Amino acid sequence: MHHAPVVVHRILPSGGRQVTLRTETGEESLGLARSDEDVIEFLRRAGVPDPDEAVLGDGALVEWDADAPHAYAADPPTTDLP
Repeated sequence: MHHAPVVVHRILPSGGRQVTLRTETGEESLGLARSDEDVIEFLRRAGVPDPDEAVLGDGALVEWDADAPHAYAADPPTTDLP
């Protein structure tokens, strides 16, 4: 089974997505992304060649976990607060 080396995790309740890099010894946190531009910058800093293509292109290097790709905003609460 193939796993992409970069994981953009599910959207947090406060918004944004944790980005991690899979390594031979586990996962390394790259940061909390609130946009594709953040993910691209994290990958650039990690030395990923052509980070724009990795995020916006074919997707072979990036796995979008649980939520839609390129989405970063949390859903608003579904109940009214008192």
